[in-house]
Formats: sequence, structure tokens, C-alpha cells
Amino acid sequence: MSKIEVNAIEPQCGTTLTLGASGDTVTLGSGASQSGFGRTGTVDWDTTAKTASFTAVSGNGYFVNTTSGAITLTLPASPSAGDIVALKDYAFTFATNNLTVDGNGSPIGGVDGTQGPIYSTNGTSKTFIYVDGTKGWLVTNESTDTSQEVNPTYIVATGGTITCCGDYKIHTFTGPGTFTVCSVGNPFGSDTVDYLVAAGGGGGASQHSGGGGAGGLRFSSSTFTAPCTSAPRAGSALPVSATGYPITIGGGGAARPGAGSPSGACSQGNSGSNSSFSTITSTAGGGGGGYGGAPRWDGLPGGSGGGGGSGTPGGPGGTGNTPPVSPSQGNDGGDGAGAAEFSGGGGGGAGAAGANDSPTVAGTGGVGLQVNINGTGHYWSGGGGGGSELNVTGGNGGLGGGGGGGSMPAGTQGTGGGSALNPGADAVSGDGGAGGTNTGGGGGASGSNSKTGAAGGSGIVVIRYKYQ
Repeated sequence: MSKIEVNAIEPQCGTTLTLGASGDTVTLGSGASQSGFGRTGTVDWDTTAKTASFTAVSGNGYFVNTTSGAITLTLPASPSAGDIVALKDYAFTFATNNLTVDGNGSPIGGVDGTQGPIYSTNGTSKTFIYVDGTKGWLVTNESTDTSQEVNPTYIVATGGTITCCGDYKIHTFTGPGTFTVCSVGNPFGSDTVDYLVAAGGGGGASQHSGGGGAGGLRFSSSTFTAPCTSAPRAGSALPVSATGYPITIGGGGAARPGAGSPSGACSQGNSGSNSSFSTITSTAGGGGGGYGGAPRWDGLPGGSGGGGGSGTPGGPGGTGNTPPVSPSQGNDGGDGAGAAEFSGGGGGGAGAAGANDSPTVAGTGGVGLQVNINGTGHYWSGGGGGGSELNVTGGNGGLGGGGGGGSMPAGTQGTGGGSALNPGADAVSGDGGAGGTNTGGGGGASGSNSKTGAAGGSGIVVIRYKYQ
């Protein structure tokens, strides 16, 4: 046997050095180690099965035996690019007793490694290679979705009235409060929330006038279910952090008593108040426009605009989505009529504008929208109906909590919006019907100056997230 002792071997010419000939085997002596060649993606397997939780060493593969109980494999701390660890279900018992892999402060598949993954399939075999600080450890022996490598975790929160629907938890606020996020999950469980924020509806005006506009309605895209006359308007789900989020619930605009005074002395109905959650604020519905010759009382702007009042000439409806947000939170109110009819326009609703007065019917409130965030298919934020005189029928409230408009002296009273949740009230003997409580519905207008324009409905905030 020949022996050569040197400190370095270099090629005589060029930069290529060949060890051995084709078909030869080059081996290292017992106990010797190599550097500079890099790994080929293989590991040295430890053939003594692990039966308790342990910390892995880079370059090793482990047979993990969970027959007696669940085990946690902790990956090496402060890893370097190219570090490698492999594992195999020794006894095909992962389905009975799971294996958890802890990233030991490094990400796994780009997600916080302290949260997963958990393996529960018998016979599982995985090879982890550390790449960098962004993705951390990646599984290289199969092309599975990263979500299958990370244990899903979920939002935990308190506040409001809590109900469950399938895998979702729902927090409903009908008054002020705080939505407190105790802990945030990850994208494979839940780290965002769906929301519905409805502001208080505007009140109807008195004396054959305009119905109140619905409170602004803002909601996230995954909660919308029903078609409507305009394109669905929805935002994105909101990311949350572990903190408290104050909830504001807007009240409906107060009722407007009949003035019982000469023409021109009436004013608009009262607008509602805003509702808010996190970065989402829904604007109050605008009050309905009152009867007037000079000056003329137009419908007020708001989340949805109030209907215009009657007069010489009739007043226009208020502008919806005021101030503007995108996606839009509501629609315009309808226009009121002149002296020939003496009837007001319908308040705007979340799903459609309020109707203009017609020769036989005061303006109908704009329809609301069905937003299925709480699993019940309720409609929200319908506009209030216009009030009427001279035997013209009062306007119906829009579906979603709008109140009906009153009619004088002998016309038919308008009916309240037909929402399943606290529907707006029917008009009675010339008084407008109130908007539904916690619907954001507009109030109905009255039929004469001795009757009352009704209050708008209060708002609501509903928050939903996956919890299991």
C-alpha cells in the first residue's frame, strides 16, 4: 500500500482536479470528515427509534416511534443554509399519537415555526432543509401545499353576543362595546375577520315629505349572498392583532313631530349616527326632506340619502355614499313632488336608490341588501317610505328595515320594510312607521303637518371568523 502525505493537491494546468478513474470508489478514512463538498440531500439515519421528545441534529434522520404517546421533534437552533433533518414514522402510529415539529425559532414554510406542523398520517416521511430566514425550513421530498406542513391556528376573541354557525364564531354588537382579540391565528386557520357595519338610519320628515335614508352599510366580500339591482359592494376581510377594538353603534335619527305651522316652517328629518369597527366607519342615513314652498327642504345626504320633500317645486333626494368610500355604502334618496301631488321621495337603501314620487304613490324606500354574515339571510339598511297627501298612497319601506310612509287624508298607509330582523313598522293614520331596530333602516315620513315623521332604526356591528 502506498502512502502520500501532502497538505494540498492542485491541478498542474487548468482548474479541474480529478480523483480516481471512472468506476473507482473514493472513500474517507474512519472518523474523517469532509468540508467544502456540500451535501447531496441525504442524511445519516439514527437506527435507534426515538420514543420521547428530542432536539434534532443537522445531517441526521430519525425513526420516530409514537406508540406510547405524542412526540415533539425540535429542529436545530440557529440553523445555516443547507442544514438537513429527516424523519420517518417508525411504527405507523402518527394517526393515534401525533408528531409535532417545532421550528425552534425559525419559520417552517415561511410561517412561524412555533405553531406547527402536526403530522397525523400513519407512515409519514419528511425531509426538512433550511433555506433562509424568510422561508426557513422547507420540505423537499414532496410537492405538497405549504398549508399541509403547518398546523392551522385560529383567532380567539371576546365581546358582544357570541354565537356559532358551523366552523365560524359570530360576535354581534347591538350597543357599544369592545371586540377583544386575545390571540391571532395563522393564514391556514384564521387571522382575518369578516364584518358587517350598519349605521343608524335617518328619520322621516313630517308633512307629506321624504322618507329617511338607510344607514351606510359596509361588509366584507365573503358575507354577501343576495343579488340586488346594483352591483354587490363589498370590501376585503380585515386582519386583526391581539388588542381591543372599540365598537360604536349608531342610533337612528329621532322622530320629527308635526310642526302644525304654516307652509314653509317644516324642516328635514333627523339624520342618524355613525357606526364603526376598526378601520371601518359607516355613515348615518340622511334625514328625509320636509315640505316647503320657500325655502325648499331637500333630502339630507348620508350613507344613503333621505328622500326629497314636497313643495313648489318638490325637493331632490339626498346624495348617498356621503362622504364617499369605496366600495360604496349606500344610494341616493328619491325626489319629492310638487303641489299637484304633495308627496315625498323614498329614502335610499343599501341595495337601491329611493323611488321618486309618482302621481298615485309616494316614493318607496330603496331596498336593502341580504348579507349572510350571521347565517340567517337577513336584509339590512332599507330606506324609509315617503309621506303623502291628497289621497295619494304612502310609500312602502324598502326591504331591510325601512319604515312605511304615512298618507293623508284618505290614502293607503305605506307598509314597513319586510326584513326578517326587526322589520320597519307600518305607517298608522298619517304617522310614518319607524325603521327596524338594529337594521339601519330609514324612518317613514308623515302625511300631514299634524303627524309625526318616524325615527330611523339603530345600527349594528357583526364580526365573524373561523374558530376551528
